[in-house]
Amino acid sequence: MIFNFESDFAGSLRCIPMVARQKLDLCGVKLSLRQWSRFSREDRESLTTLSAESAEERGSYRDLVLSLIAAKTDEPPKFLPSESFEGWTAPDRMPEAVIRQAGTDGVSPPTSAQWAALAPLQRFALIKLANSKHENENFVPAMREFGVLT
Repeated sequence: MIFNFESDFAGSLRCIPMVARQKLDLCGVKLSLRQWSRFSREDRESLTTLSAESAEERGSYRDLVLSLIAAKTDEPPKFLPSESFEGWTAPDRMPEAVIRQAGTDGVSPPTSAQWAALAPLQRFALIKLANSKHENENFVPAMREFGVLT
């Protein structure tokens, strides 16, 4: 699934779509945009569409990512620290980063009910966008797309 707010850059798979970023986080691999760009279109489509829900699927996904990095890039793999995914898997607690980013953008954050009603991938996207170290132009469009901004 490619969100509308990312379709201009992720639809072509030249950037890593949120659905793939979530799977990479789940399997603990940090993939750079440079590495992603070295993969074939088919490789990128696979990383976007393959499931990583079960522990077995996450292991297979991780193995695939590591093999692609080894075969197609001249960079070693980087791993993410083991972390909790409560921010996007817990519908009852909105992370402070989302509230802070909404304030920075001059919009109201999602209400508790709206946050709880979001799909895990939507919560993941808002958290990633709120924690982005780059200028964040997609946070408000994502909120609007997810129906939490009136």
